[in-house]
Amino acid sequence: MSISSRFSVGIHILALIELNKDTVNTSESIAQSVNTNAAVIRKIMGMLKKANLIKVQPGVAGMQFSKAYSEITLLDVYQAVDVVKSKELFNVHNDPNPNCIVGRNIQGSVEQYFHRAQQAMEDELRTITIKDVIDDMRNVRYPNPQ
Repeated sequence: MSISSRFSVGIHILALIELNKDTVNTSESIAQSVNTNAAVIRKIMGMLKKANLIKVQPGVAGMQFSKAYSEITLLDVYQAVDVVKSKELFNVHNDPNPNCIVGRNIQGSVEQYFHRAQQAMEDELRTITIKDVIDDMRNVRYPNPQ
């Protein structure tokens, strides 16, 4: 299992706002860039709007940041698109055998480590902004597939 692609799509949408700021970004044009359905883009845009990361007006094409993109962290996006709930990134399997020493103790033993690992990941996401991602895209030229 991996983290939902809503996370990377949310970052993609935010990067497009800045990198295509001289054009109107519609859900259809963003969907083309992401290579997905426009309905998926509208859903994620709604999540980003609800988290106050973007401003979108119904019936009007285009969107803008609600605050400077240098202030929007990857953790903000991660939380906005409901990738995972707090302390739920890792799950312990259900119904282990209570008659087994491991089955009886596995959940209580590993949950603390799983929570620490999730916290460490979220702490790292907090240090990276959308500006960092955009700057990377501007400075590094990735080859286009043939």
